Amino acid sequence: MSAAELETSARRSGAERLTAFARVTTDDVDEAAEQIGRIFCPHDLMPAQARPSGFYATHNCAAFDGFSINYVAYGGSVTIDPGCLERFFLVQIPLAGTARIRAGARELDTAPERMASLLSPTIPTRMVWTGCAQAILLLDRRVVEQRAAALSGRAAGTIEFDPAIDLDNPAARSLWAKLDDLMTLAERLGPGARLPAVAGANWREALLDHLLNAQPHGLSGAVRTFSGRAERLPRALRAARDCLHDMACEPLDLVQLASSSGVGIRALQLGFRRHFGVSISEMLLDIRLAKLHARLSRAAPDASITGIAFDLGFTHLGRMAGAYREKFGETPSATLRRRMS
Repeated sequence: MSAAELETSARRSGAERLTAFARVTTDDVDEAAEQIGRIFCPHDLMPAQARPSGFYATHNCAAFDGFSINYVAYGGSVTIDPGCLERFFLVQIPLAGTARIRAGARELDTAPERMASLLSPTIPTRMVWTGCAQAILLLDRRVVEQRAAALSGRAAGTIEFDPAIDLDNPAARSLWAKLDDLMTLAERLGPGARLPAVAGANWREALLDHLLNAQPHGLSGAVRTFSGRAERLPRALRAARDCLHDMACEPLDLVQLASSSGVGIRALQLGFRRHFGVSISEMLLDIRLAKLHARLSRAAPDASITGIAFDLGFTHLGRMAGAYREKFGETPSATLRRRMS
C-alpha cells in the first residue's frame, strides 16, 4: 500500500478529524447537549447508564457558505433525540462504532463502510450512537430546497430523502470521497484561512448536485423528467436564459434579449412560459433574489441592504422585501443578522 493510501486509510479509520476546528470537548452530558445543540439544534442527550463513566463528546466544525463539514464523536452509548431538524439536512458517514437511526417510520443501522444516513429536516429523528464517530455534512435547508426546485422545475418547497445511504453503492462511495477531500482541504487551510468564494460555491454546487441526482428523494422523478426537457430546450431559450443571468443587474431590455437569442420578442415570451413555466420578468426577479441572498449571506456587518439591492437592479424596495420573504422565509435584514451572529 502506498504512503498516500496509508494516509487515506488512517483518515477513514475513525481517527479524530478537523482537530484545529474544535468547538466542543467535554465529558459532561449536560454541557455536551447544550453546546452541540447551539451548533446543530436543541436535542435531548441521554447516556445508556445513569452515571456514565466512559462518556465524552467531541464536535469539530469547519463552516462554509451554506454548508459545513463536521467531526462528531460520543463515548459509550447515547440516545440523541433532536425531533425534526427544521433548518438543515445532515449526511452522516460513520467512521467508528455504530448508530441505530429512526427517521420517521424507517429504522436503519449504520456502520463504517456499510451504511450511512441522510436526515431530512421535516422527518422526526431519534438515534442511538454506540462508541460512534461520524463525519457529518450539514446543508442549509433553503439551499437544498432551492436547488431541488431548479432541477425539478417545481416551486421551492419541502423535500425529503431516503435516509439510508448504502456505502457499497458507487455513488455513495463517491460522496464519501468528496467529504473526505473536503475535510482534508479544511485541515490544510486551517481555521484562520477562508475558502475563496468561488471555490466554496463550487463545492456547494457539487455536493448539492450529487445528493439530488444520486440519493432518492420525493422529487427524484420530477428531476429526471425536467432534466430530459432541459436537454431538449431550444437553443434560443438557453441563450436568453444565460443572457438574463449575465445581465441580471441591468434593466430588462426585451429587444436586446430577443436579439441575443435570435428570435422575436413574442416568441421569446411564449417560449419562457411554455418551457420554464414563468414569464421573463419572473425569472429575472428570481435570479436577482438569489443574487441578493448570496450577497447578504457573506456581507460585511456594516453592509447596506438598500445599496446592495440597488446594485442588483431592484428599484422598488417594498416589493423586493415582500418577494424575498416569500422566497426565503425571512426578511433581508434577518439574513444579514444571521451572517453577523
